[in-house]
Amino acid sequence: MMEVKLNPALLCTVTLLLIWCVAIGIQASDNVIFYEPFDESYNERWVVSGKDDYQGVWKHAKSEGHDDYGLLVSEKARKYAIVKELDDAVSLNDGTVVLQYEVRLQNGLECGGAYLKYLRPQDAGWKPEEFDNECPYLIMFGPDKCGATDKVHFIFKHKNPKSGEYVEHHLKDPPSVPSDKLSHVYTAILRSNNELRILIDGEEKNKVNFLSSVDFEPPLLPAKTITDVEDKKPEDWDDRAKIPDPDAVQPDDWDEDAPMDIEDEEAVKPKGWLDDELDEVDDPEARKPEDWNDEEDGEWEPPKIPNIKCEMAPGCGEWHRPMRRNPAYKGKWQAPLIDNPNYKGIWKAQVIPNPDYFEVDRPDFDPIAAIGIEIWTMQDGILFDNILIASDESIAESYREASWKPKFENEKLKSTKESAGSDALSALHKIVINLLYKVADIPFLEAHRTKILDLLKQAENQTIITVGLIASLIVVILTACLLIILSDKKPEKKLFDLLYKAADFPFLEAYKPKILVNVPEATGELAAEASGKQGTHEKEEEDDDDSGAAAPGRRSRRETEEQGVFTTRTVLLMAGHGGFLHTLHERQKFYGDPYPLLGRLRGSFYCKSNGQAQAAEQMWDHQISSSCR
Repeated sequence: MMEVKLNPALLCTVTLLLIWCVAIGIQASDNVIFYEPFDESYNERWVVSGKDDYQGVWKHAKSEGHDDYGLLVSEKARKYAIVKELDDAVSLNDGTVVLQYEVRLQNGLECGGAYLKYLRPQDAGWKPEEFDNECPYLIMFGPDKCGATDKVHFIFKHKNPKSGEYVEHHLKDPPSVPSDKLSHVYTAILRSNNELRILIDGEEKNKVNFLSSVDFEPPLLPAKTITDVEDKKPEDWDDRAKIPDPDAVQPDDWDEDAPMDIEDEEAVKPKGWLDDELDEVDDPEARKPEDWNDEEDGEWEPPKIPNIKCEMAPGCGEWHRPMRRNPAYKGKWQAPLIDNPNYKGIWKAQVIPNPDYFEVDRPDFDPIAAIGIEIWTMQDGILFDNILIASDESIAESYREASWKPKFENEKLKSTKESAGSDALSALHKIVINLLYKVADIPFLEAHRTKILDLLKQAENQTIITVGLIASLIVVILTACLLIILSDKKPEKKLFDLLYKAADFPFLEAYKPKILVNVPEATGELAAEASGKQGTHEKEEEDDDDSGAAAPGRRSRRETEEQGVFTTRTVLLMAGHGGFLHTLHERQKFYGDPYPLLGRLRGSFYCKSNGQAQAAEQMWDHQISSSCR
């Protein structure tokens, strides 16, 4: 067997590394005072309040888009309360303490809280099964948003050593709550030098001092002096700086009864004033409703409208002189003011030493014995996770990097993609709106242009209206096609295919019902005549050639086709006159025309309606001009 020789230097190095790793692991373990990742169900570790007011159902659920579990607020408009008693109470008076947890507002936060409460020991008077908003907490920390409230609270209660009362102190300038639906981590670092740091996602938002008189309301250290509430103003104290002159006498010519305003005697009625006209008259176009019952509704009276005669004249009705200021008016007489010889100044209660004043070098916090979540919220989908209490800031940072940051980066990336998709949808929305505006400029829609533009203005701000417009166009097209397909009469195939193809044009949507109502009749007539006896076709054509007219009581094939064309042409005229056929012509040049009847339809329309083949030749190609002959 081969003998293995170990390098003494390498062996020493490995041993030292192992010792260092073990030491670091032990130190890290010691620095983590409490950690709740919610990897497993909370039921055996946390106690849900049994109070009747707290009906909200907690769930052990995954964060949306992750495999990471958390404690979920599952219902809207409920009160929630749950508490976890720590194995050992945590002192805040011995070095640094870090409070940290994650929360994700998966459906946003319109009105409610998502904060934690760090509770005093149970000997303060509370039980886990009866946990509610009256339980004595030491620190309340986390987001709260409703109405004008939008802040990440940091509130602590401190016992006044003189009075023995617990006073609630609020951070004066707390940060606002992130408005997105991503996971965020909230950190409060309490240091032994009285410093408090508030971090959101590892970024410092506040740095204050517990003993500062400006950082908390009220300050932790009370004022040295206070106003004596028992001090009362003496009865003979006169704090009037001015008083009425007791020697003043009202003048004899002072008339207190003189009116403030009088008629202007110099005013003259304007020329053209209509004394016999009323400002309002009965509406001559108003009609008594047919369902009006005089016995139940009373005597019907037409509504009033402004009298147009009064609008054109200086005025109507009885003319009155305007009022003007009365020069003799003086009002009620009052004695003039003079300096008060007995004035002693504004009275103030005396200031006395504050019996509750104290001075400390450090706050004397009670220990943390439990962590509770007691909230009222209108929002569901709030997910709590990775609750940490540590004695080292670096430990909290490592937990943020390991547990929170990967989730946050994935959520942020997904949100960015969704935002980009939303921007693309917005761009598409603009394209559709611009296209619809162009459609509104088509000449034969002029009569409806105002209504169309009003609707499009609404659609600019409301995507649902745009979707509704597009859906309506599709429904109209499908309905029109079904009306043709399900008609009892079978139209001549080429004409049917032609009109079916023409239904693709978007600018005809407003007129499609009118067009297609007549299509079965027109094409059906054509089909009925065109499906006559074959033996009579040649004779009808010979009759056309010889006499130029069909036999009485029946129509030739050419008349039948032209009748079908003209009946359809009448419908097409309702749809937009020549613009429709011009579009057919342009479509044919692009796609080609597999239907010979298309050229005949266009040519017949222009030749018959204009009466001049030369004009048709100038507008259309050789095929159309030849079809006119």
